[in-house]
Amino acid sequence: MQATTAYDLDVLEIERVTVEFLAKNPSPVGQYVCAVVGPEHPLAGVGRAVERQIFEEAFGNDAGTMATEYGPYESKSLFFVVLDRRRGMPAGAGRIIEGHGGEVKTIHDAPAHIGVDTTGILAAHGMTGKKVWDFATVAVLPEYRGGRSALTVSSLLYRTFLVTGARAGIKHVVTMLDRGAFRNMLLLGVPFEPLAGSEPFEYLGSAENRALYVPFETLAPGIARQAGRLGWPFGTITGEIRAKGLRRLLVRRVAAGVSRRVSSGRGLDRHILLID
Repeated sequence: MQATTAYDLDVLEIERVTVEFLAKNPSPVGQYVCAVVGPEHPLAGVGRAVERQIFEEAFGNDAGTMATEYGPYESKSLFFVVLDRRRGMPAGAGRIIEGHGGEVKTIHDAPAHIGVDTTGILAAHGMTGKKVWDFATVAVLPEYRGGRSALTVSSLLYRTFLVTGARAGIKHVVTMLDRGAFRNMLLLGVPFEPLAGSEPFEYLGSAENRALYVPFETLAPGIARQAGRLGWPFGTITGEIRAKGLRRLLVRRVAAGVSRRVSSGRGLDRHILLID
């Protein structure tokens, strides 16, 4: 069965696809599983529905906008869909777009906002002729954003990116991030640099969006270094922690654990399911 490319699946259809998938892929390990699927897999439709819900909530991007913006990249997309085994429903999703040069959305869209053409962007980061992964979307549903669930679901999405990227031999990564996502990624320890030296700009409902680049090989080591820095109460870190006093120390400790798990895969890799 082929997946629909619609972004507005109803709750009953989302539940049906999710339950059917979990029944075919049983596992006794933990509450969550992150399935990696191609654009034609039925579970990809669930991922699109999660994307639409979060992007509409945050930026006003409805199903029509999502189809317009991401439709041209469907054949080049890879979906990460985190499922809650206990509820039989999705908890979060992410999308990778793979291509060369302007074939990925970030590099296609960026020139109109940063004043550097595609050739200049590729040359600035040595991407000429090389395969690129665009980390196009990351979305966690509201009920999974609080407490331990939020850390587990988002951490699983980030770790899945590292595992699948290493498997695919990826060298270059680009992305567009709004202010909140950028702040979270910096605290995680991702060693971003602005795409072609660009500044923040307005984009698809985000008042402060950034186009970013990072060599894939620097991701896991950079996140691991951040885990070490966060583990010291007063060491310098990348990113920002706004809490003060004892609360600040607690946040550092929790953040250190997230960075450590994402970089090492401890407690996460066993929840990743690669679907051929």
